[in-house]
Amino acid sequence: MTDAQPKDKNRRTSPSVPRGHSLGEFPNYQDATQLVERLIAGDFAPNKISIIGHDPVLVERVRSRLGYGRVALSGAVTGFWIGLIFALLLGTGIEVTPEGGVNYLPQQFFSVLVVGAGLGMLFQVIRFSATKNKRSFLSSQMPIATRYEVIVPDADALNALKILGLAGSSE
Repeated sequence: MTDAQPKDKNRRTSPSVPRGHSLGEFPNYQDATQLVERLIAGDFAPNKISIIGHDPVLVERVRSRLGYGRVALSGAVTGFWIGLIFALLLGTGIEVTPEGGVNYLPQQFFSVLVVGAGLGMLFQVIRFSATKNKRSFLSSQMPIATRYEVIVPDADALNALKILGLAGSSE
């Protein structure tokens, strides 16, 4: 019978939200990284700094309109690259003569590229026209946070505040 408990060396700690002293909250990631850069420039240990993003949201940005022309062009480019790989792997357009000479036939090489581009275009247009719930635009999604907080351990908070010039002189 095997032991169901993981061995100590294989036990991993689950990720957790860092706790400590907050050095500030920022509306965007760039402002938070500027504070971190100031801390690191002041010789604060980088492995003790955490940037925490709060209230995550998913932002989808529409990049362009999607139609048969764009789909055909995308398929042609993809097919061209696949044709190029096959042409190079198979040595298309290179002929070795019985005497040991080598002849280069560029029309064979380029014909493989053209056929690859045509097939790629055909497959993409067929796939696009066959999709039931096609969208008429291209977009990209990115998770972002609405606010960011820079955290350092409580034991190192005074040192961080001194580096930032925020520590009071009440010692």
